[in-house]
Amino acid sequence: MSRQPRDHDAERTAVRAAADRLLAGTPLRSTSGKLTGTELITESGLRRDVVYGDHKELVEEFQARVKAQHTVPTAAEKIAEQNRALKGENAALKADLAAERKRNKTLTRVAVELSLELEQAKEELTQNADVVRLSGSRTNSPSWQR
Repeated sequence: MSRQPRDHDAERTAVRAAADRLLAGTPLRSTSGKLTGTELITESGLRRDVVYGDHKELVEEFQARVKAQHTVPTAAEKIAEQNRALKGENAALKADLAAERKRNKTLTRVAVELSLELEQAKEELTQNADVVRLSGSRTNSPSWQR
């Protein structure tokens, strides 16, 4: 099986387009939008060995453009802000979960204790089963008043 020849021009175009999108703050493939070589490779859709092997100068050009830009893209700032908000929400949810787990432990202990008390009460009733019950109808007034 033979490989298809690589199109170096198409690869260069993909790396340049990826660099432009990252610098503009409009990434298509990058999840973080960071201005790094790794994100450039992710954004280009090419393999790392292809980019660093044949197009290393484009990575260096991208890094130089990043330094010259002196700003973080708006999209990357928004992602960082969302990340901070989600981390705060996650911490609050973890605290809620810990409190619920503690409450659950307490309720489990209470349920076990009540279950034991119920079993003891049932046992006492069966032990007192030899008590003779008086026959007769029950009324609201005592028998001596009738």
